[in-house]
Amino acid sequence: MTANATNTSDPSRYGDLAVVPISDALGAEIKGIDLGNVDEATYRAIRNAWIDNLVVLIRNQTIGDEELVAFSRLFGDLDMAPPQEHGQQAVTGLPEIMVISNVKEGGVPIGSLGDGEAIWHTDMNYVERPPLASALFSLEVPDKGGNTGFCNMYMALDALPADLRSKLEGKSIKHDASMTSGGYLRQGMDEVTDVSKCPGAIHPIIRNHPESGREVLYLGRRLNAYIMGIPVDESEALLDEIWAYTTRKDHTWHHHWQVGDVVFWDNRAVMHRRDSFDSGQRRIMHRTQIAGRSTA
Repeated sequence: MTANATNTSDPSRYGDLAVVPISDALGAEIKGIDLGNVDEATYRAIRNAWIDNLVVLIRNQTIGDEELVAFSRLFGDLDMAPPQEHGQQAVTGLPEIMVISNVKEGGVPIGSLGDGEAIWHTDMNYVERPPLASALFSLEVPDKGGNTGFCNMYMALDALPADLRSKLEGKSIKHDASMTSGGYLRQGMDEVTDVSKCPGAIHPIIRNHPESGREVLYLGRRLNAYIMGIPVDESEALLDEIWAYTTRKDHTWHHHWQVGDVVFWDNRAVMHRRDSFDSGQRRIMHRTQIAGRSTA
């Protein structure tokens, strides 16, 4: 089995779609489709490519926001844009679309997460039902920087030494809800002084993926994480040990954005991050999230 596959590779699963693997770790580009015109057969093929490769890239899209929402809804109900450092920043009239941007208009940010680095994370790991997938559409991109990295969490789990993995069996992480992946305090939240008491949901560290059936590592993000049931210093040491194996180069792929790119990833088996970029450059991205299910 190739490193990025969750199922046996079978071209018939993709119908007439051209699905081209991007890296040995994860990711595939789907060529020659218009996401504003997706029929049932095309949707099924895209879904199969997404499950198999964890991340799919579709370039040269000229869709509008309503079409982005319609495409995303093929995969399930959508979450509303979550609160960020400036509150809930969504497209006017389309609360399902979160605006990620460093651009200010009249001195007021039009989006969230600025131009700094966004640490490795899973979207909304701090809620009881994290989204099962996220889609990100590039409207404006900087000349340099702002790239998005993706990490295969099946591979991360497989890379753990047996003795370390045994320490994780049956354990769960409390995932902090107070901070964004960009390092900003969410509006209305207090700074965490004791990670064992941070606000946020609790999820098993090792989970079964509901569609592939495979075990997968679920870390969420490092900041303010706490492994339940053990002293804080032991939790910190164990988390540091796990993370040292997780985001190795051979588990990851970094996407260099072009205007019109749509990237769609499996939030249950992938972490992602963002490189910083020049604050004088504009970056505007629109994101949707497919709502999690009780089995996800």
